[in-house]
Amino acid sequence: MIHYGRIPALVAFLLLVPGALILGLFPALFALALARLCARWGVRALFIAPLIWVALEWMRLGATGQLWNAIAYSQAYHPTLIQTARWGGVYTVGFLILMTNAALAFALLRRSARATLTALLVVFVVALILALSLFIEARAPSDLIPSRASAVVIAVQPNVPVNFERTQEETTTLMQRHFYLSANALRDWAHQESNNPDRIGEHAAPPRVVVWPESPMNFSYADDAEFRAFVGEFARAQRASVLFNSLEPAPVGGAYNSAVLVNEEGRLVAQYDKIRLLPFGEYVPLPRWFPGASLLSGLVGDFTPGTKYPLLPLGTARGGVFICFESAFPSIARTFARDGADVLINISNDGYLGRTPVLRQHLANAVFRAVENQRPVLRVTNTGISAAIAPDGVVWQATDSFAPAVRTWSITRAADGQTFYTRHGDLFVALCAVISILLFVSSQSSVVRRSHRAS
Repeated sequence: MIHYGRIPALVAFLLLVPGALILGLFPALFALALARLCARWGVRALFIAPLIWVALEWMRLGATGQLWNAIAYSQAYHPTLIQTARWGGVYTVGFLILMTNAALAFALLRRSARATLTALLVVFVVALILALSLFIEARAPSDLIPSRASAVVIAVQPNVPVNFERTQEETTTLMQRHFYLSANALRDWAHQESNNPDRIGEHAAPPRVVVWPESPMNFSYADDAEFRAFVGEFARAQRASVLFNSLEPAPVGGAYNSAVLVNEEGRLVAQYDKIRLLPFGEYVPLPRWFPGASLLSGLVGDFTPGTKYPLLPLGTARGGVFICFESAFPSIARTFARDGADVLINISNDGYLGRTPVLRQHLANAVFRAVENQRPVLRVTNTGISAAIAPDGVVWQATDSFAPAVRTWSITRAADGQTFYTRHGDLFVALCAVISILLFVSSQSSVVRRSHRAS
């Protein structure tokens, strides 16, 4: 807000206070509920903590639109520990983390042989669940380089500086970088294919799709005739489709943050309009009557959210694309997978984040979306970290940050079937919420009855 939105520092920090207070209510509610339950049932109530914690994470997402750094994301880079996500999403992994810690806390507080055995039994059950998750309903992890591909994806990381005050010459140079990196990668792939003995006898090479990230270039396919002509000519000359970020017109004079796919004939064939917009980045989460809201909208941006989930034709495969921090919303990737997406593509511009741990936190979101739906996720970013994520959560060919890079990946049609999470969504955490409420109400009812008897 300060550096890019040019909002005065004092105002920016004050704007963070309400959000911090609201988000802080959820761990506060957890502490309150657990304290009340422990007062009623003693340290045994620690084993209810996992139910309450994940239920409140779920409520936090629903109430605030924020699930950043949910506790399960801490294990994103340990694929063995996150396979249960395909049963109940990010919440099942968080549940098992809390259950393990509850068992350890129980043993330390009770300090008895029986308590130790109970804790060991709980940890054993958690380990058993993790082991079963590696085999039940598991699919073979994709190496993203299959022998027969539905399409070849050229992922371009152009490393465009986050700077809105460019000269025309700088803009032209950056535009040329996109085309240069893309053309070189296509040429290199074609050269490798021509020298690949495994391709001998195949009738035709698979379709090729160039993917550019969400970018501060402010491409506008609908309104910029020159850019539209450049992209169309590039697609026809290279015989490749191009998926790119574009500022597209919305009703009533609004604007969409969109992902646009132009096919190898130079025609627009699909457009996804970003549904979940970034607070204080793409819209101001304040009512229009709030003092200064219109000024902030002018500084930050005021985009229109999309409503549809179109699938992209990627050769014989179909893809779903989501933009930037939409990777933190399980429902978006799940909707694409449920509707038939074989691969998920996340385009993002993380240049605003700088060289901070948030880059890996952002990637962690995409890792869980892959495991939850057992679909590969191709993450293509402006400044990194770009990577391919296999359905089992293994991260492939991650790029360095703040440097131009190109990656080439092949995709195929997904195996038949969908994960339990793809089919049923947040059923597990909804049950956790119901059980938590019932247990809390029951404990408080018992307290009230005892107080009445005592009086």
